[in-house]
Amino acid sequence: MARTKSTRKKEQEPLTKGSGRKLFGTDGIRGTANEPPMTPEMALRLGRAIAFVARRGKGRKVRVVIGKDTRLSGYMFETALASGICAMGGHVMLSGPIPTPAVAQLTRSMRADAGVVISASHNPYGDNGIKIFGPDGFKLPDAEEAAIERLMEGGELDALRVTGAAIGDAMRLEDARGRYVVFCKNTFPAQLSLDGVKLVCDAAHGAAYKVAPLVFSELGADVVPLGVKPNGRNINRDCGALHPDHVASEVVRKGAALGIALDGDADRVIMVDEKGQIVDGDAIMALVALRLLRQGKLPGGTVVSTVMSNLGLERALASEGGRVERTAVGDRYVVEAMRAGGYSFGGEQSGHLIFLDHATTGDGIVAALQVLAIMLESGKPLSELASRAMQRVPQVLENATFVRRMPLESMQTMRLVVDRVEKTLGGKGRVLVRWSGTEPKLRVMVEGEDEALIARYAQEIVEAAKSDVSSGAAG
Repeated sequence: MARTKSTRKKEQEPLTKGSGRKLFGTDGIRGTANEPPMTPEMALRLGRAIAFVARRGKGRKVRVVIGKDTRLSGYMFETALASGICAMGGHVMLSGPIPTPAVAQLTRSMRADAGVVISASHNPYGDNGIKIFGPDGFKLPDAEEAAIERLMEGGELDALRVTGAAIGDAMRLEDARGRYVVFCKNTFPAQLSLDGVKLVCDAAHGAAYKVAPLVFSELGADVVPLGVKPNGRNINRDCGALHPDHVASEVVRKGAALGIALDGDADRVIMVDEKGQIVDGDAIMALVALRLLRQGKLPGGTVVSTVMSNLGLERALASEGGRVERTAVGDRYVVEAMRAGGYSFGGEQSGHLIFLDHATTGDGIVAALQVLAIMLESGKPLSELASRAMQRVPQVLENATFVRRMPLESMQTMRLVVDRVEKTLGGKGRVLVRWSGTEPKLRVMVEGEDEALIARYAQEIVEAAKSDVSSGAAG
């Protein structure tokens, strides 16, 4: 497998809970709602810690924006977080159900000291999560999350209690959705219109159930809405980015120009062309990046993506003199690499797409608008644009759940198999082995020209891993 030393290091290191973190994973805190760690007691203490950190060096009440998706448990965590912030003298601005990128944007535009999102993204409704944005609209780096954890574990917070007029307050941001709709529309070229464009938009019964149809319809599109009837328990269920087949069938049935499938918090998007074919994050990155590259608008000729992105993306960029810089899995790591390298565009195969010229985090609606702009400016359908952008290399994914985790470097049987497979594939394929960030699940990805062969290789790696774990348990 052809890869750099730095890439190998990122593949082997744990992709969450680094820098001393225990609560925070690759995308905030996440788990089953009302079970540790995702309890209202934890959320209340987290709210206090957020307010404490945010008010350092300030002689005023801190301001914190809180948004959420449509999960039933969102009410519980919203109340607990707000209570913790108010207990430290903070001012809370509640936006209600709104996309994750909307909270990031509101935090910046309203000059808030922090933004908090209550969402488990693409997970089932029984889960929930909490992620934090700094005043610049970017997710907190690992070191700051670790500092918040230490504060929650210590006794410093308990000694700090305000009383009387110093206690904080909360208010509803009645125009939060409207502000975000305007923001999204402003990322679309002013000289273009979606008049006459029929599109299917699936909001996954999630955070964008109101704003997504509004954005596209206000730009002139004929919108066929799906997944816009949340009941607290149906978020992501057989809909949205996790199940784009529903959008695909509706696109064909309605004769639409394209389909847009968002996930529960709308920070990622999977698109569907007019023929009902899925266009994932890699294909969108290739399409957008090649256009930017040809226009001289792709800094460093570089797209930042994760180790999971298809080899076809690398080949597509290389054919035009561009390159892909890979990171560990997680859109936060993509953003960190983009900022460090001065790059403006990146994303994940799963549909997190980051346009730093417009937003500070993945934004499914903004990404869809950029693709629509390319379609209108080129006069070509999405099927033609996507098929010309990149040729996908066959990719096989295998997941295996174990009773415990082992450091990858100590799984010698598996490493021998991986080394053999990499040598066999040469520069025509890749192997990636990593642990899930949230559970003892090993994820194995193999790419190569022969799909049947790489499927066999992936299974051999999984079997070798099972041997390592069982022998380690016996020892």
